Amino acid sequence: MHALIVPAPAKLNLFLHVTGRRSDGRHLLETFFVALDFGDTVRVARREDGAIRRVAGWQDIPEEHDLAMRAARALQSASGSGAGADITVTKRIPVGGGLGGGSSDAASVLLALNRLWNLRLPRSRLMEIGLTLGADVPFFVSGEPAFAEGVGEILRRATLSPIWIALIAPAVNVSTAEIFAAPQLTRDTRSAKINVFSEGYGRNDLQEVAVARHPEIATALAELRRHSRHARMTGSGSAVFASFASGKLARDAVLATPPGMRAFVARTLSRHPLAAFA
Repeated sequence: MHALIVPAPAKLNLFLHVTGRRSDGRHLLETFFVALDFGDTVRVARREDGAIRRVAGWQDIPEEHDLAMRAARALQSASGSGAGADITVTKRIPVGGGLGGGSSDAASVLLALNRLWNLRLPRSRLMEIGLTLGADVPFFVSGEPAFAEGVGEILRRATLSPIWIALIAPAVNVSTAEIFAAPQLTRDTRSAKINVFSEGYGRNDLQEVAVARHPEIATALAELRRHSRHARMTGSGSAVFASFASGKLARDAVLATPPGMRAFVARTLSRHPLAAFA
């Protein structure tokens, strides 16, 4: 096998609660992760000279900060593999939208190279490597919807029937670090220890801070709330979403979005497309 082309789906945080802060400054969270049937595409081609090269991807970010490149190098280092890779990422997930594009690209690179390099590492080991790259990466490696705690790395697999989603992605690149560093961020939401999820449960504790800094998010929320009172932001923003009982209702909400707003319909996935890869 010389090359693989694999999907890298976007994700939603159906809710996101900040429950505390660790001594190292990282925030403790409770969230529900679910992947979408919309995302990037990653192509990895095996090299025999050990080089890791970016053929195409998000050119606005230096290679040393590109999570897809960092994932390949982390896997190479952890496994001791002498193989290399050419990596091509076709971006569709909005950058800085809270949809997990970089983390998903990294996870798909880990899963694809594990197979392409014949490493046979268990999924649990890939999740450990993924955590060194970002708190969302283990979810994308895990393969299923999950309740997450800690900094996002403590996952409890969950079952969720597919949901139709309408999303609006404002043309705003939100800095996750800036949102978490905000003095007004709520950091003491009471832990719910939930075992089920229902529409409208919880909130996104990062939303108020993000909206205060980026009024475009408030505008997007107002548009979606014309169709669903449960509309909210995902991750640290800027994308906002609402769930609907049918694809038609989700499409109607998207079609009603004013010109100039990027909006689209997606559906949640019961399993990651690469769930059987490791």
